[in-house]
This record gives sequence, structure tokens and C-alpha cells, in this order.
Amino acid sequence: MATLYNLEQIMSVVRSLDLTDPISEGFVAYSNGEALVPPVGEIIFNNPPGETHIKYGHIRGMDNYVVKIASGFYENYKSGLPSSSGLMLVFSRKTGFVESILHDEGYLTNVRTAVAGRICADYLAPSNITGIGVLGTGIQARMQVDYLSSLFQCKNIFVWGRSPENAGLYEVDMKAKGFDVRIMPTPGSVAEKCNLIITTTPAKKPLLFIKDIRQGNHITAIGSDTPEKQELDSNIFEDADIIVADSISQCQKRGEISRALKTGVLQKESILELGRIIENPGLLNRGDKDISVADLTGVAVQDIQIAAAVCNAFRARQK
Repeated sequence: MATLYNLEQIMSVVRSLDLTDPISEGFVAYSNGEALVPPVGEIIFNNPPGETHIKYGHIRGMDNYVVKIASGFYENYKSGLPSSSGLMLVFSRKTGFVESILHDEGYLTNVRTAVAGRICADYLAPSNITGIGVLGTGIQARMQVDYLSSLFQCKNIFVWGRSPENAGLYEVDMKAKGFDVRIMPTPGSVAEKCNLIITTTPAKKPLLFIKDIRQGNHITAIGSDTPEKQELDSNIFEDADIIVADSISQCQKRGEISRALKTGVLQKESILELGRIIENPGLLNRGDKDISVADLTGVAVQDIQIAAAVCNAFRARQK
């Protein structure tokens, strides 16, 4: 019989876990062809705007496979509800029976996304971060910065949000965590102040343009995870020196890279896959003036690895 774990239980376990290595290993397994990951399933809604993503797969040699359902409904705040929800189903690879139901309400998806951002920054960002720019004021705008704290000493945050009220709340929350936060009037003004930028919005039109990007800058693009979304003008990829995808095949169909490929400013041969870099950091030769972009659309191996880590931790507690 399947064991159900709720959000409170899951959060108590995750606090004690270092997920960087498991998720890094998942990316490597994916790039080495050791993962079975079908195309993303999704439903896009209008009025109110929302989306549900279904990501699922199996890493060869593991005892389980995972089906993850995660949603984002961006007007939930009007009803006092969080924008994200969801769960992960952990199945036995031998019998097909459900072993665990992780009713995480979208929390594990947020964590594994933040960890992936940290991994990208570790390999791609300049060593001396003078300012961290954030586009957006939601969950990822907070968690990405939190997860960078163990990498960089920089506490200077420059944030832009579509809602002045939400930007103000972000400033209060992040200052309480010890960050020096400045609210900026435009996305471009954020980029002027920073050499590490994180984009976390559901925008459907570009927010940043090549004229905004300084030499030596790194961008981790997270918000554009469907074919309709776009935060970066495609010309940024024409000038970028290093371009990384969490999944090249997936980024050909969704995310920032898909737009750049369609416009012809980027060729597939110029894209590196994150798992390859983790396995062989020598593939990178980042100069002080190089511009790097990581396009994170979210890959099922992240869900497989975080679900396995959580379930293993629960089993260890029961012994």
C-alpha cells in the first residue's frame, strides 16, 4: 500500500538534505543517455491563466520511476492561495505499483529548480559576484537567491517586479534574511548593476535585451519553461560566449533557446548540455569578459533524484 507524505513531513526531511550531488548526478545520467524521459506533458489554461506540467521518467539502475504533476496559476494570490501546487508519485520499477505519494504542493519542484540554478552558477558564473539581479518577486526569486548563499558572499540584490506591492514584500522578506535589496524601475536597470542575473517570470515578451547585458555577465533563465514564454531577447544568444541547456532536446521545443534557434541567431552545435559540463568541467573556458546563459526548462531527472532522496530519508528515519 502506498505511503502518503504531506508537505510538512517533506519539508522536515528536505531541510536535512544536501541535494546538489544527487541532482548533479541526475543531469549527468541524462546527458549520458541513462535516463528514460518522455516529452513533457502540459495543459495551458486561460481566464484565469494557469498551466499544469507532467514530467516523468526513470534512470536506469534505480528501483523506482517517478511521475510528477505540478501546476502554476498566477492569479491565485487574489484568493489568498499560493501560485504553485502538485505532487510526485513514486512507482516500483519492478511491479508498477505506487510506493510513495509525495504531496509536496509544488515544494519539491521549487527546491530542485533552485538547486539547478545553484549548480549552473557554480560552473558558469564569474568568481567575483558584485551584484545579483532578479527579475520577478515570487517563490523562485527568493529560493534561487537563498541557494546561492552557500556559493557567493555577495548580499547585493537588485530586483524588478511587475507589481510594486510584491516588490516591496520581496524587499522586506529578503532584507530579513540579511540581503541588501534595491528595487529597480526596469529589467534593464537591474542588468546594469549586476554580473549574475536570474530571470523567474512567466513573461511572454522579452524583458532583457543585448544592450542591457554587461561583459562578464551570467544569466540563469528559469521562467521560460513553455513554448509561449520568453524573458530574453534572442539576440542575447548571438553575443553569448557560453550557452548551456539543461536538456538540449527539450530546449529545442521550449524555453529561451528554442526562440533563438527559430530566429537563426543560434545553432544547435553551439549549445552545451549541463550534464556534460558537470561531468567534464574542462569543456568550459570562461573568460572574465564572457557572457554565459543557462536555460533551465526543468528535466524529469531532477524530480526522480529529489524524490529518491526524500524517500530514502523517510526510510532511514523508520529504521
